[in-house]
Amino acid sequence: MTEPNGGPAVWQGGTVWLTGLPSAGKTTLARGLAERLKAEGHRVQVLDGDEVRAALSAELGFSKEDRDTNVRRVGYVAALLAVHGVTVLVPVIAPYAVSRAAVRDLHAAQGVPCLEVHVATALETCADRDVKGLYARQAAGDLRGLTGVDDPYEAPVDPDLRIHTEDHTVEESIRHLRALLTARGLS
Repeated sequence: MTEPNGGPAVWQGGTVWLTGLPSAGKTTLARGLAERLKAEGHRVQVLDGDEVRAALSAELGFSKEDRDTNVRRVGYVAALLAVHGVTVLVPVIAPYAVSRAAVRDLHAAQGVPCLEVHVATALETCADRDVKGLYARQAAGDLRGLTGVDDPYEAPVDPDLRIHTEDHTVEESIRHLRALLTARGLS
């Protein structure tokens, strides 16, 4: 790709933060969108919440303070990549509005966009999916502090996009995400 003046195109980097309950479909959508963007020739990185937590925040627990610290660390890495023209897809629960706002503020200070996507899936659907067995463990009494069950989840009030996964296929949801990126000048 080249610019009108014949020079190489400069990709506009940015972050797409996919927030929602456990098993809402955040990672599925992020990985699907990443495949599509890579096929189109874009620079893209998925910062999966579980993988990044294990690498950067393994010492943290799941208190409100620890969750906030983890989200801010992930947001910092996302902003670093975005500044360098990478489209960063971040499927991380990020249950607290204040933490998500801090990530957006960090991106704004760096001059890169940060879009918030609420993967809005009903708790019952998430529990039925139970990709990691968390809901079953919580029901059995083996897990406490499950976001949306016995720990709070503050759903975004005004996200850039809200995807109701019960109403759309994965491919339809990815098309909505791709349209958001186009509308906002990313990728």
